[in-house]
Amino acid sequence: MANNFYKQTILPTLTLFTSMSTLVCCALPALLVTLGLGAMLAGLVAYAPWLMVISEHKEIVFFVSGLMLALVTIFQWQRRNAPCPVDPEQSRACSRLRKVSWVILILSLAIYSIGFFFAFVAVNLI
Repeated sequence: MANNFYKQTILPTLTLFTSMSTLVCCALPALLVTLGLGAMLAGLVAYAPWLMVISEHKEIVFFVSGLMLALVTIFQWQRRNAPCPVDPEQSRACSRLRKVSWVILILSLAIYSIGFFFAFVAVNLI
């Protein structure tokens, strides 16, 4: 049961946070500069200098995040038709947990895609 809990909640949530790091490292600075808010970006970097470290190593950040997304997608796909408990309350909780896991996964994929676009594609368009 603990392994199932890990695959359905902990891993998708960690993936969401790693996807957010790709968004913060690459999409947010590009958006701020595009909107003419370079001074705000400079203030943000002065307040949180670790953003520059993440941006300097964006390939590693995207690789780890993409690897986690791939693992979560595989786990979710393998468990999509797994039986839920017979108890009605546990069955509802199981179904709800599966839906939440899919929502987190889709949100993570969207955030990762936005970050990837700004980190690797939009840079070459300018």
